[in-house]
Amino acid sequence: MRLLKVFPASLLLIICCAVGTAAQAGDEVKSLPAIGSQAEFDRVARVNTDTGYPLPHALFVVDRQDANKIYYVNSRRYRFHRDFVNGTYLSLDRGQDFFDKNYLRADRRFILGTLAYQTPLKRWTFEFWEGDTIPAEQVKLVAGVIGQTFFAPVAFKANSLRQEELASQLGDLPRVSQSEITREQEYVPLNLARGIGRVHVIKNLDEHVEIGENEILVLEDAPLHLPPVAGIITSKPSTPLAHINLLAKSWGVPNAYVKNAFELFKAYDTRWIIFETKPGGYAVKFADNSALSEYQKRVRERRDLMSPRFDLSVRRLASLSAQRARSVVAYGAKSANLGAVLNARIPGVVVPHGFTIPFYYYGQFVKQNKLEDAIYEMLDDQRFVHDPAYRRERLKRMRETIQNGKLDESLRREVVRRFRAEFKGRGVFVRSSTNTEDLPNFNGAGLYNTVPNVTDEDKLVEAIKNVWSSIWNFEAYEARERAGIDHAKVYPAVLIQEGVNADSAGVLITTDPYDRANSGGVYISAKRGLGIKVVEGKRVAEQIIYSPRSQAVRILTRSEEDSLLTFDERGGVKEIPITGDRLVLTDDTIRRLARAATRIKEIFGGREQDIEWVFRGNQLYIVQSRPYIAGS
Repeated sequence: MRLLKVFPASLLLIICCAVGTAAQAGDEVKSLPAIGSQAEFDRVARVNTDTGYPLPHALFVVDRQDANKIYYVNSRRYRFHRDFVNGTYLSLDRGQDFFDKNYLRADRRFILGTLAYQTPLKRWTFEFWEGDTIPAEQVKLVAGVIGQTFFAPVAFKANSLRQEELASQLGDLPRVSQSEITREQEYVPLNLARGIGRVHVIKNLDEHVEIGENEILVLEDAPLHLPPVAGIITSKPSTPLAHINLLAKSWGVPNAYVKNAFELFKAYDTRWIIFETKPGGYAVKFADNSALSEYQKRVRERRDLMSPRFDLSVRRLASLSAQRARSVVAYGAKSANLGAVLNARIPGVVVPHGFTIPFYYYGQFVKQNKLEDAIYEMLDDQRFVHDPAYRRERLKRMRETIQNGKLDESLRREVVRRFRAEFKGRGVFVRSSTNTEDLPNFNGAGLYNTVPNVTDEDKLVEAIKNVWSSIWNFEAYEARERAGIDHAKVYPAVLIQEGVNADSAGVLITTDPYDRANSGGVYISAKRGLGIKVVEGKRVAEQIIYSPRSQAVRILTRSEEDSLLTFDERGGVKEIPITGDRLVLTDDTIRRLARAATRIKEIFGGREQDIEWVFRGNQLYIVQSRPYIAGS
């Protein structure tokens, strides 16, 4: 298998040296008192690729009771600081005693850190575990010791909010941030998988570009929508919680950011390849006849149509407070799940008030506007089935037909009455809640429409029809078709929910998408203002991993937003520029989010959740919880 050159030759030399010396003197040496060359570093270093790029690194221990003596630890022999300290009889403290004395207390004997070569920046750094409460003066002490014993300049890298806050106390000490590293990364795996497909390099993705389910797409950045495909490669980074990246996980296809992807994959355009995303790099080779035969066999074995559940006997417009998880058959997963969260009464958490129009009324609307025959005729049209361009146009006409249809007058009166009585002029979000959003192994993230901050009665009626019509979005149809879902059994409910004009908002998942071994880890993506652009994935958001067991906060990226979305006084939303500090969340708000997420996960039987949240002032709101489908 050919490995594409995604890392510079000098870096590969470092990796080879580090790995190649494993059987040499590095195996018997326990530590070095100083590192005077690259070769000496290679004797004690190991290489980690979980970061998305090779990270040669070595542990170090500074003994404050022995004149600040430093030990550069043989990190292939000792995987953890404690193993080295115990193995060399510097201390026999173990377990919680060792942890408390050397990570939490200021009067610690040992300062425990890591020295690494940050390959994206080609710079050396020293850093501490994200949960380490090390004082600023000890950071400066370590910088001085390393400066006297290491052969190259080394900068400090903060790994937590608290460590970042030490910056003002470090004077002119050279520093490197995680955001700087991320901006220079040449590869970030967004879903680890292996797949086969035909490469389709797309410079400008618009409605005229046809996409096949057997294609591995090479795109500039993560699009808002895509039908299921065989793989995704983007030339710009995005948040792992962008809808399209969540969908790629549910499809189980390889998905990665690759710098200069257009140039690197130009030679593969229109060719069938086997593409694999790995933690430290990706692999690609042309597909041979045996691989293509296996692929065709899997296509022929496609499963029968799935028929989503629905109950059209329910006509009540139900408040969220009247809904539970079992209400899914009439009100859809999004609405029913929010009802379950609301009724769990999680301390400190608010689910904004709302009510839901059940599936029945979409069926009624279709019958009253005589759309049944038109829908079946469209689905049975062989040109519609086999011509994607024609299919896109027919679906557009169907959405327009629904948008121009007439809402039942009694339903209109009841919706307007409740809108006036319950929201009293406050804007509402009109949201989809279908019976096909969260089926087993099918993630409906981003397929259907939401209309934000609706303040006008006539626009509310139009927004309801907008949501109904979105079941015929091209991307939604394609996703259902490729998943084997019966389109004739698709029903949308409509959740009308009080809008919250967010100070900050975003998405979290109750697992660590980068490290499956990080049990209980919570991944959070956040931005200032409304969270719409977080789920779109168009801008790099603030990204954080929180580990509940150690209460450690690890910063992956800072927000690069130069604008935020907020409510427009006339309805809808507007974009305004922002400047200043890009800090979105504090330690306190991160821990509050993690506690709420853990409780929500318990509500749904321990199943991992994909949660949308909002902060307004100091109040936390939950506006969505759906199963997180990680793919295979």
